[in-house]
Amino acid sequence: MTVVDRYLRPRVDPTRIGHLILWPISIMMVIHRSLILAVNGARTDDFTPVYNAALAFLNQRAVYNENYETVDPHYLYPPSGTLLMSPLAIIDPQNSRWLFIAISVVVLIVCAYLLTRLFGFDHRSWIFPALIFAFFSTETVAHTLIFTNFNAFVLLGMLAFMMLMLRRQDLWAGVAIGLTFAVKPILAPLLLLVLLNRQWKILITAVGVPLVLNVLAWPLSNDPMDFVKRTSPYLFESRDYYNSSITGNGAYFGIDGWLVLLMRIAFALMAVFSLWFLYRYYRRTDELMWLATSSGVLLGTFFLVGALGQGYYSMMLFPLMMTVVRAGSAVRNWPAWLGAYGCLSFDVFYSKEWEPFGRYLEYGKVTWGWSLLMIAVFCSLLFRYLDMRRDGVLDADADKLDSREPTAVA
Repeated sequence: MTVVDRYLRPRVDPTRIGHLILWPISIMMVIHRSLILAVNGARTDDFTPVYNAALAFLNQRAVYNENYETVDPHYLYPPSGTLLMSPLAIIDPQNSRWLFIAISVVVLIVCAYLLTRLFGFDHRSWIFPALIFAFFSTETVAHTLIFTNFNAFVLLGMLAFMMLMLRRQDLWAGVAIGLTFAVKPILAPLLLLVLLNRQWKILITAVGVPLVLNVLAWPLSNDPMDFVKRTSPYLFESRDYYNSSITGNGAYFGIDGWLVLLMRIAFALMAVFSLWFLYRYYRRTDELMWLATSSGVLLGTFFLVGALGQGYYSMMLFPLMMTVVRAGSAVRNWPAWLGAYGCLSFDVFYSKEWEPFGRYLEYGKVTWGWSLLMIAVFCSLLFRYLDMRRDGVLDADADKLDSREPTAVA
């Protein structure tokens, strides 16, 4: 290298290149999604019903008195959730919403950090800014901020639950997931993994926290029984709007009931096999892989076959997608990532030239995204099972694995 080359081609540490690229892009992505899109808002407004309910709760007025015949966002949190949300109404609606957005952004960045650490990477790794960029480029994060929804806190509770469960801090793991149950119990299927791993103490606080909060909120509420009589039945209805589940999509597109039922059964059976295979062959050899993949299978299937599956629930699949960095991941294939594109992409497919086709694609992309992702995971595990059976190692390996004791992950 000549003297001039030292100035024309200064050396840069290769490990810094990822940081130099990803941090400025990630920071600008966060600023755009929060200060511009989220503050601008949209026609769909999840925050106003929550604020109004919190205000009514603080003033001892009826909370669960909405008209569920309309397609506007409704307040659906139980009394425990109302109690936790009530501080929002201490200040005016606009500042309260902006504060909620700001806290949600901080929570999402913390979630990116926790996911980085969960999979064994240092916060100084390029993985951390890459995850921030990936988070804020998705529809699920963008619409959570734009609609001003609680989902970021659910993801935080889920990641804290997984980390504490792996470290065998069972009671605290139950607190983490129990707080999410107190507001919206979409993580309830994960309790199956607690039962399978025989970490019974988690159930004490997972059930106890929302129960105690409901006991505290009940006498403070004006109409707590209306949540049971009016709101709860609505939660189990399969509506044909803002619903990407198989039943919701089928109702919107007019699909025959028998076909909808057949698809729901098919995905449920695929989930059963996937969960069995993961439990039998991964739980004791790679507990993180078992927990992250099984949680993705449970929640993805729940979103598909349940009564209500909304697109921005997809952020709960982030741990499943993160398993791609580990050997043996069930998402190391292109169909899985095509499915991830469907349920995570912020792209809009409305078309002026091909209006019906664009509308069908736009309204169905989350459903086919979840579907393709679950099918890809199922097929990946099924092919491994068939290969193991062909080579005669199913029973031998299972016996060897079953003789081991589960170990905690630091």
